[in-house]
Amino acid sequence: MTAENVRNDKSSILLIYTGGTIGMKEDPEVQALRPFDFSQILEEVPELKKFAYRIDSYTFNPLIDSSDVEPSHWVRLVSLIEEQYDAYDGFVILHGTDTMAYSASALSFMTEGLTKPVIFTGSQLPIGAPRTDGKENLISAVEIAAAKDAEGHAIVPEVCICFDNVLIRGNRATKVNSDNFRAFRSENLPPLAEAGINIRYNRDIIRLPSSWSARPKFHKALDTRVSILKLHPGITLQTVRDILCGPDTRAVIIETYGAGNAPSKEWFLSAVKEASVKGKILLNVTQCRAGSVNMDIYATGKSLKEAGVLNGYDSTTESALAKLFYLLGREGGNAAVANGLEMDLRGEISK
Repeated sequence: MTAENVRNDKSSILLIYTGGTIGMKEDPEVQALRPFDFSQILEEVPELKKFAYRIDSYTFNPLIDSSDVEPSHWVRLVSLIEEQYDAYDGFVILHGTDTMAYSASALSFMTEGLTKPVIFTGSQLPIGAPRTDGKENLISAVEIAAAKDAEGHAIVPEVCICFDNVLIRGNRATKVNSDNFRAFRSENLPPLAEAGINIRYNRDIIRLPSSWSARPKFHKALDTRVSILKLHPGITLQTVRDILCGPDTRAVIIETYGAGNAPSKEWFLSAVKEASVKGKILLNVTQCRAGSVNMDIYATGKSLKEAGVLNGYDSTTESALAKLFYLLGREGGNAAVANGLEMDLRGEISK
């Protein structure tokens, strides 16, 4: 990971405020938090003026609490980026932290062949608070979104999360802390960049487009008929069957133990086989924050594989959910979805 001389001249950034803590400021009259006017962002964060970028803003109306984020909001974000893609060099999305990893994962699959950065950021404290992390997060996100190499190409043409001086690939991130500034981690992939005195980019792992001149593809068809089954000691047959075989579910993410292990009881494996026979797509991801699924090590993993469960490798649950939404929303049957799950589409898995 090396620091580089980068071009930021005349860069234009679209700042998209969806909601969340970062955009709040205390109203002294009522002593309550209210969203501030992002059209005045240079007055709120005067440090941005030093970059001499053109920064425009777009604010969702109504604002969205992070806990209320839905796939329809992802479609709205992708549509906005598609509409404004030619007018800006990069996009910074201000978002609540609780579901930021889900949104960043979703947009990574919904935008194919990006040539410009899409950087999510937010904060644990309101931007007007004395010890806020919001200003630093925003400044770093804007600088990274504007950064270009000597040829004028974006240095990080990916969907990312910038938080607490670290840039993480969006579909590798998970929120791990609710009251610390280092809220997000990427356990299975190093940071794409780290911001210190200089911003140091890890060029070896940043994904670049196959063509800088081709326009990205923006995908908006999502099928959300996906459930998550988290295994735990004492889980019952009824719970397992209700989730695996539910009539309104096309796919189930099974959060297993360790390297992809599950109960060896016959009733459990029978329920898995029943779901597979019913045409459910079953994907195995580990509950561990770090590491990967390997269903060839232990007998229980092999049994799941034989029952038709697919390998999620080192995917996060957030990324697996978004990937299934995306793949199920495309034309094609289960075979096409299974094939897509095996592929590394946006740097979301290591194989």
